[in-house]
Amino acid sequence: MLAFLSSQPVQTALIVGTSAALVSALIGVFTVLRGNAFAGHALADVSSAGGAASFLLGISPLLGFLGMAWMAAFGMEFLGLRKARERDLATGIVLGAGLGLSALFLYLDVTTTSTTGATVSVMFGSLFAISQGLIWPAILAVLAVFVLVGVFYRPLILTAVDPDLATLRGVSPRWMGLLQLLVLGLAVAVCALAIGAVLATALLIGPAGAAIRLSRRPFQAIIWAMLIALAAVWMGIWMAYESYYWFSGNAWPVSFFVVVLIFLFYLLALLGSAQKLLRLKATAQHRLQGP
Repeated sequence: MLAFLSSQPVQTALIVGTSAALVSALIGVFTVLRGNAFAGHALADVSSAGGAASFLLGISPLLGFLGMAWMAAFGMEFLGLRKARERDLATGIVLGAGLGLSALFLYLDVTTTSTTGATVSVMFGSLFAISQGLIWPAILAVLAVFVLVGVFYRPLILTAVDPDLATLRGVSPRWMGLLQLLVLGLAVAVCALAIGAVLATALLIGPAGAAIRLSRRPFQAIIWAMLIALAAVWMGIWMAYESYYWFSGNAWPVSFFVVVLIFLFYLLALLGSAQKLLRLKATAQHRLQGP
């Protein structure tokens, strides 16, 4: 354990991974409550174009992921109208365009630069290879998300749960939706940096979905989501580190372990909520039948 914690790549992975876990859990609950899981998935995939462009232009990967995610967020919000079908259509159009750009930039990375491993890093992440220079930008992005959510917590919850009531109380669901997508873009950028653009959706949606099954109150769900995400990331980093010794010097990727652990945690939450529902039904039937 001492060798594990004293390793510089492990320390960087733990800091960036913790940042990704906290920010994804926080905004993930709002995303699931609002029914924006498809939008979260689209932003994560589209951000891969920014990550690929960062290798091509020689800029920070976090800046590339974030820039493309924000462009996609604006596109999805202003191309989509009020009906859910139209929003999904706009999201699908933006997703297709973003993946096309990602394919182009990755092709250019391979053919015109000396960059190696760009495709794997962008799509599936490489926590142990993250530069120390990205630690503070990732932390600042997380702090920005926490500040924005803290300031607009009640309007975000209200628009996520009941947009009509939010309108009656003077809150604009359209602007709150855009704010949520922009904050989601920040979260997506940090998650894509940690476990890759393709798998970032698992960290955004999985812990939040499990947490909502464990608690019906938004704040409690956020706490549960953070605990689940942190457990998945920390255990995933440790298992990837130890896998070097399991498979004779061939370590498995961190992202694989993180995603598998999130899936297992979600199954446990699903089973736990099902058992709780069965107990509630049994109690209700017992009370109806009387002594």
